[in-house]
Amino acid sequence: MSTVAITDAREGLADLVNRATYAGERVVLTRRGRPIAAIISAQDLAFFEALEDANDARAVDDALAEEAPTTSLTEVKARSDPRRREVHR
Repeated sequence: MSTVAITDAREGLADLVNRATYAGERVVLTRRGRPIAAIISAQDLAFFEALEDANDARAVDDALAEEAPTTSLTEVKARSDPRRREVHR
């Protein structure tokens, strides 16, 4: 993985994209020495998105498996409707 200042990346963007695409290199772009973005291949992006999707699916499965109390949409709407709120004085 290499690091390139954003000001230098402007001049050599095509080269950086080619390095990511054909050499599989991940390029971190920096501003004032701090990482702000990265250039990766479309293949790497698809891989990371698949990982994220799998993680999200696992989280949904875990949440559905929990036996926590639930609230219906009707109850949520009733609680959030300002016309139904009681005035406490």
